[in-house]
Amino acid sequence: MDIDLKPLGQQVVVITGASSGIGLATARMAARAGAKLVLSARSEQTLNSIAQGIRDSGGEAIACVADVGDRAQVETVAQAALERFGHIDTWINDAGVAIYGKLWVASEEDNRRLFDTNFWGVVNGSLAALPHLRSHGGALINVGSEVSDAFVPLQGMYTASKHAVKGFTDALRVELELEEAPVSVTLIQPTAVNTPYPQHARNYMDKEPRLPDPQVDPDDVAEAILDAAVKQKRDIKVGTMSKLNTMTAKIMPSAADKMSSKLADKQHYEEAPRHPEGTLFRPGQTGSVHGSGGVE
Repeated sequence: MDIDLKPLGQQVVVITGASSGIGLATARMAARAGAKLVLSARSEQTLNSIAQGIRDSGGEAIACVADVGDRAQVETVAQAALERFGHIDTWINDAGVAIYGKLWVASEEDNRRLFDTNFWGVVNGSLAALPHLRSHGGALINVGSEVSDAFVPLQGMYTASKHAVKGFTDALRVELELEEAPVSVTLIQPTAVNTPYPQHARNYMDKEPRLPDPQVDPDDVAEAILDAAVKQKRDIKVGTMSKLNTMTAKIMPSAADKMSSKLADKQHYEEAPRHPEGTLFRPGQTGSVHGSGGVE
């Protein structure tokens, strides 16, 4: 079913995980295009500052503090959008957290917390948005990863969560198509992105975590997300390595195993961990689009 989506300048856009990284890059880009924004994250002070900055630049944005792992809190985000702007045109599920460490090392509490954010956050956001999107049409955009199809060692539970996001997104798309609902459902699958992702991760390693090169810029992912907000897309892979790694995982899985195993030694800097607890259970306050890197 072909779905007509509004120009971005006529849209009300909800973004979770909007206080840093891809979410923040998307918010700023959407604001420049004239979209009305509802920004959500756990970090109240940072989120309010970001929304105020957009308003100071002539845009329209409100901040709505919420933990996406809590369905009731996510519903308050949808309600805030309706109270302020009257409707929702695009909902972007971007919030995410990570764990670095072997699968048998991480605690069950940490692993469940990661799934609460990465998977249940997508489910909660999608189900909060759908009644409004189904009634008058719009776009639901879920940020997955190249590891929604492939995988990476030392980030096994993150990989599992992104596989779950893909399965949920694909099933939801088909169910909406069956009832001919006017909702475009898109999965975004970026390769490694230069964001504070490693600095925000719960780290079980004895060294500072990093993402392997090459990394794409967050603006590249933001462009793909906002393209899906105005043009119906099934999925979008961002970055050459995303296309290569997902293709290899599908058609040459044994080769993918060997390629992935070589990434284990490329996921840390030669320095001690800075903040091993990360932002798994507490809000991040960096307000940064890009990552800070480390000392080689």
